[in-house]
Amino acid sequence: MNITILTSSPNKDGLTAACGLAAVEGAELGGAKVTLVCLNDLNIPSCIACNNGWGSCRDEHYCQVENDFQKLHGELKEADGLVIITPVYWGEMSEAAKNFIDRLRRCEAIKGDKNILAGKPIICVAAAGGSGNGTISCLESMERFVNHIKGIKYDLIGITRSSREYKLTTIKEASKAMAKK
Repeated sequence: MNITILTSSPNKDGLTAACGLAAVEGAELGGAKVTLVCLNDLNIPSCIACNNGWGSCRDEHYCQVENDFQKLHGELKEADGLVIITPVYWGEMSEAAKNFIDRLRRCEAIKGDKNILAGKPIICVAAAGGSGNGTISCLESMERFVNHIKGIKYDLIGITRSSREYKLTTIKEASKAMAKK
């Protein structure tokens, strides 16, 4: 099984990065080939709503705005499972995660059951490093994305500084189980 793990924090030593490493470890223990991508290392700006709101994404299912989005979008075709890990900013995904998710949703959701993530297991992780507030609303937003692209909600995991120790184990075990699927 090929699992792609997306993280989206500029902090390489923080809670989100630790979640990414736990997901990598678990997926590898489950026998998966793992690709780890930090969205903050890529140039993926927000959707610009081309041509009165819809560009080539609606009918041709690719984004006409050239940057790192196209390569990662293409690579997701090879993924058998996906783990999305974001820090929680004001109850939402990070800007890097939101930019990628919004553009991916525009290219894939209209395709229904024929999109590249339909029927594939997806783990969503919301990492609230500060107060812990906003974890649930962030996971709700991530869940809507999974629903739009008809993915399988394998797990939705909220983690805070207080729950770090046992939730890192949860992320590792969830990724391991998904890899063995």
